Amino acid sequence: MDRVFIEGLEVDTVIGAYDWEREIRQCLRLDLSFGWDNRPAAATDDLTKALDYAQVSARIQAFASESTFILVETFAERLAALLMSEFQIPWLRLKLTKPGAVPAATGVGVEIERGCL
Repeated sequence: MDRVFIEGLEVDTVIGAYDWEREIRQCLRLDLSFGWDNRPAAATDDLTKALDYAQVSARIQAFASESTFILVETFAERLAALLMSEFQIPWLRLKLTKPGAVPAATGVGVEIERGCL
């Protein structure tokens, strides 16, 4: 299985447990890797047979703009399920970083892996 990736995608969303966090939009940084068979697209040079990372990125942006979650874990799980369903992705790894959540750290977050390679 090949992998297609999107690194450092920044999205703004409402995320957090504190009252002040529920009133602002915060940046999340996403690194994603998707299991995908690139051979059909490569053989024909046909974008419709590829995992279109521009469309995937746009869908992630739309999801983030519509979302309001308390936990980054919930954001990650719901996003993973949505992407796998809408784009027929058999496997993905998603790393979600919330910069600035802990003052002494560059970022905190979760990394999940779903599906089968």
